[in-house]
Amino acid sequence: MSGFGSSMSSANNDHAVPLPPTCDGISSLNWSPTANHLVASSWDNAVRYWDCQVAPPSVSSQPAQWQVLPKSESTAHQKPVLDTCFSPDGRFVFSGGADKTVRMWDLQSGSTDMQQIGVHDAPVRCVGFCQEKQLVVSGGWDKMLKFWDCRSPTPAGTFQLEERVYNMDIRGNVLVVALAGKKIVAYSVSPQIQQQVSMDSPLKYQSRCISVFPDQSGFAVGSIEGRCAIHYFTQKPGLAENFAFRCHRQDNSTKTESQVHAVNGIAFHPFGTFSTVGGDGVVNFWDKDSKQRLKVFPSVNECINCAAFNTQGNIFAYAKSYDWGKGASGYRGPQAQPNGISLHYVPEEEIKQRQKKGGKR
Repeated sequence: MSGFGSSMSSANNDHAVPLPPTCDGISSLNWSPTANHLVASSWDNAVRYWDCQVAPPSVSSQPAQWQVLPKSESTAHQKPVLDTCFSPDGRFVFSGGADKTVRMWDLQSGSTDMQQIGVHDAPVRCVGFCQEKQLVVSGGWDKMLKFWDCRSPTPAGTFQLEERVYNMDIRGNVLVVALAGKKIVAYSVSPQIQQQVSMDSPLKYQSRCISVFPDQSGFAVGSIEGRCAIHYFTQKPGLAENFAFRCHRQDNSTKTESQVHAVNGIAFHPFGTFSTVGGDGVVNFWDKDSKQRLKVFPSVNECINCAAFNTQGNIFAYAKSYDWGKGASGYRGPQAQPNGISLHYVPEEEIKQRQKKGGKR
């Protein structure tokens, strides 16, 4: 393979981020919209951030050159941190966790303290930033969706949900939320925050992750049963269609049955192509428009919990940690199953759209 880091190697010869969480699971990865600053949340109650710089290879046969510096770590949460997001200017990181709080970290302050800006009645599973309203949005296991102005402890808006929040994504004017019970709701956030869609998941089994298309025309959702669905809000005959496909499955030697793994994360590239990562330790790049798989990475032989492309789309970060898909009996301990965060340099030819061809994937 070409275009990978050279100074520190992880599985697949990608660049290993120094000082990742060493115990418990890595729950989220997010990039700053203004710089190559990466944050990770984890079940050890911490939020960590790194400055990541890459020099692309001068020729395809040479590896990219990396400089990745650990910058800071906050342990202000009292229980596991389940999600993070950035403010549009990249200065603030917002986090939500099992301590039922939503917190704000000023990266420019030099402090590791976090200001509490919101609270739920149960763990906060997801956080996002609504740029259209300049509000933080949080979804919890208390079946509530709340919007926060950082200057006030009282929510700027609340929505009672049918079930617990399992995953959430917000992009532009579109907010989608995957709930327990295979329910999905979508909101438009401007000019007023209002529910636009309430539907059952197009997949048969429990939703694990959800992500809005870059053009906001629909979303992709992944399940615990190794399937991903592409769903458009408005059907356009001849131009777009809803469909689902199998991924993150391993055939046995006779190919009579498959070992099924959860789709743990979906991340869209600025081109509109996307990645899926799963419990099989595999990364896939996909093109939904041509219905093709663009690239498959060799398995890292451990679960991949989450992933994200940077704003420019030339760095792909993914986190390796046990996802408890096989229960306690599947966990072999931190020495046998060490956590890790890897960075993959993404040349354009790996991720750009391809021409459509006949047949289904």
